[in-house]
Amino acid sequence: MLDEPRSGRLTAWGNALLAGLAAPDDVAQRITADDVVHRITGLPGEHAPVGLTLGLGRLRALGVTGLRLALPVAGHPLGLSGPPEFNARALVAGEAVVTVGAAHLGLVPEVHEAGPEGDLHVEVVWECLAVRDAPPADVPSLGEAERELAEALRDAGEALAQLDVAGAGPAAQAALDAYRARAARGREVLAPGYPPRAVRVLELAQRVAAVVEIASDGHGAAVSASQIAARAELLRPVERTARRAQVAAYNAYVEEVERRRP
Repeated sequence: MLDEPRSGRLTAWGNALLAGLAAPDDVAQRITADDVVHRITGLPGEHAPVGLTLGLGRLRALGVTGLRLALPVAGHPLGLSGPPEFNARALVAGEAVVTVGAAHLGLVPEVHEAGPEGDLHVEVVWECLAVRDAPPADVPSLGEAERELAEALRDAGEALAQLDVAGAGPAAQAALDAYRARAARGREVLAPGYPPRAVRVLELAQRVAAVVEIASDGHGAAVSASQIAARAELLRPVERTARRAQVAAYNAYVEEVERRRP
């Protein structure tokens, strides 16, 4: 995954706000990032879309104490707990945020883009829906995710080396260079309140996901359709493991809070 999911930013910085570790205006700016504006619609007690600052404040007033990330794909409802309506919308978006605490809600982003390439005007509307009070699907602990990621890298090491993505040509090289440039800009990974281990796991998972995504786009040493298909099959479990590790990292704040409860 070459770009940080919007639901990841909302999860991390929303948790920092709920913990009192970041100011509301700073949190809204971090979540919005390069987008023009984010709004939340469907919040209980609100009859119209509201901005992030008001919306997160409303969630806290409703008894929300934490946020979890979901990154589902077809056949793998990672981080979801139902009901089917919410799961279906999250699957279309490829991401969602689920609340923890007295209110059982989920937020799914709908992205609206306007303007030419290079000068896009992006607005995001988060639709708030009711969710089940149930454990999220297939989310590992941070420790489990780190072990699984190390095992996946070891088992797929030869396959990844055979891809030769870094030397595969200008398209692959440009994609890798763009990812490295973003990673080197000194961006803050996650948000205040997260343990260093979560940052380490997320950075590794993002690097692995970036290589998998670039390789899956057809770059690399394989040149025939059959080789590309075989490569995709080899990379599928690595991508799944990297995605699970990302969710575990973003959800580490909630995991840590729950572990400390008596």
